[in-house]
Amino acid sequence: MLAQQKQDITALFQAALAPILAGTEVAANVVLERPRDPSHGDVACNIAMQLAKQLKMNPRELATKVVDALLANPAGQGLVESADIAGPGFINLRVSAAAKQAVVKAVLAQGAAFGTAEAGKGKSVIIEFVSANPTGPLHVGHGRQAALGDALSSLFGSQGYAVTREFYYNDAGVQIQTLANSVQARLRGHKPGDAAWPESAYNGDYIADIAADFLLKKTVSASDGSPATASGDIEDIESIRHFAVTYLRNEQDIDLQAFGVKFDNYYLESSLYADGKVDAAVDMLNKSGKTYEEEGALWLRTEDYGDDKNRVMRKKDGTYTYFVPDVAYHIVKFQRGFTQAINVQGSDHHGTIARVRAGLQAVNVGIPQGYPDYVLHKMVTVMKGGEEVKISKRAGSYVTVRDLIEWSGGGDIEKGRDAVRFFLISRKADTEFVFDVDVALKTSDENPVYYVQYAHARICRMLEQWTGAEADLASVDLSPLTAPTEATLLATLAAYPETLARAQAELGPHQIAFYLRDLAANLHSFYFAERVLVDDEALKAARIALMVATRQVLRNGLALIGVSAPNKM
Repeated sequence: MLAQQKQDITALFQAALAPILAGTEVAANVVLERPRDPSHGDVACNIAMQLAKQLKMNPRELATKVVDALLANPAGQGLVESADIAGPGFINLRVSAAAKQAVVKAVLAQGAAFGTAEAGKGKSVIIEFVSANPTGPLHVGHGRQAALGDALSSLFGSQGYAVTREFYYNDAGVQIQTLANSVQARLRGHKPGDAAWPESAYNGDYIADIAADFLLKKTVSASDGSPATASGDIEDIESIRHFAVTYLRNEQDIDLQAFGVKFDNYYLESSLYADGKVDAAVDMLNKSGKTYEEEGALWLRTEDYGDDKNRVMRKKDGTYTYFVPDVAYHIVKFQRGFTQAINVQGSDHHGTIARVRAGLQAVNVGIPQGYPDYVLHKMVTVMKGGEEVKISKRAGSYVTVRDLIEWSGGGDIEKGRDAVRFFLISRKADTEFVFDVDVALKTSDENPVYYVQYAHARICRMLEQWTGAEADLASVDLSPLTAPTEATLLATLAAYPETLARAQAELGPHQIAFYLRDLAANLHSFYFAERVLVDDEALKAARIALMVATRQVLRNGLALIGVSAPNKM
């Protein structure tokens, strides 16, 4: 059902209830739902059951009064076809065929904008995702974050929000020193397996590549444009560190480019220390009275905010625990004007949620409770040739995003990117996912992205045989669209805007993948049940309009999740 139609039906209910509620203090909150069983109608409302007790009426009697008034309202003519009462007082409505068919003209008129809304107009949101340590190539978990975060960003954008995509680089801490030590060991001629190879070192081939380029005194640049030129001195650990971090940031930029993901901003953890943001956050926490010294360490009373125990902020050696810069970073986000912040992270970050939120509440600067929101994803298992793939020669201990793109496309980067993006958002984030490369390569309905893209290509091929002009479809009579498969397609098209709004509100981009598969299935069912280019000119024109609208919504949905809509396959 289109948004305007939903508003009109809500207004009909309110008008029907007005004389019933007159003189009472009872307020009506009309909520319209879609019946689970389509045979029950198109719209369901339980308002009579909600109000019956307050009005001291039998719910079925109240429902009867509401239905009688609603059907008698001239404003409902052409919109509501019939109404009935089910069970203890549910009101089920059937909308007219013309109202259902109206979605075609709405899609044709709005084009790429169909499904968008302005609910978030004037609001800004920052969505942080990927945020990989610059210590190696992006792994499959980062790929799932990239797919989820980018699709979520597009969803918020579709609802009118001003969206900032941000990548947070953890470029400070022990792991960065480990990276520098690993490269230095390579520079000294050691390799994994040698007695002199550090036990904690990174073992991938990329370490050898960094060492080789360091000796050649190469210059590399990262996403923020800051270049790093290698000194070539194997004893210069600071130059090794700076070069290695920039080198890997550049490698990650290449991975993200192959994946079609762009960020609006990159934020360095090291800048929080350099700019005094971490010290400022600790000072605010100390002044709040929520910290205390014990056994040479500084603690935060996170138990006061629902954590299972208090947490160490500053260790005995004077270094901060990892959640402290996270608190500082999110204070900065709030200070930058982002009243809503969303972090897309692996499920291993679950333990940090309580302490970060506790720290943000303790500083007492007006940050709302529950800030930031989190979308946590579970692991991805990669299968290839019927066996689990756990390592990559390039990375040493895991499958990289680039590996997955190359495998899934059979060497075709765009095809691989489409498959990886679609697959990685096709399940709810908090469920584990098995990525089967063999399925991604199939050209059959077993492959979900192929199945959806083929629906788009099938319409394109069909329309190539049509000699008319799309501009003429705006005035087409849609009343011939009465076949069951047409009715199903119409209902699915009308559900698209509501699907986007719900997916955004629930932080669930997987709902778009579900929707696209349903729309594709309904298109294929229509294709096998009905002919489009029939002799009946009125029916042909109506079906052409339906096909053009379906193609447009397939394009819109695929674009939202960063997947192409090919005209031929």
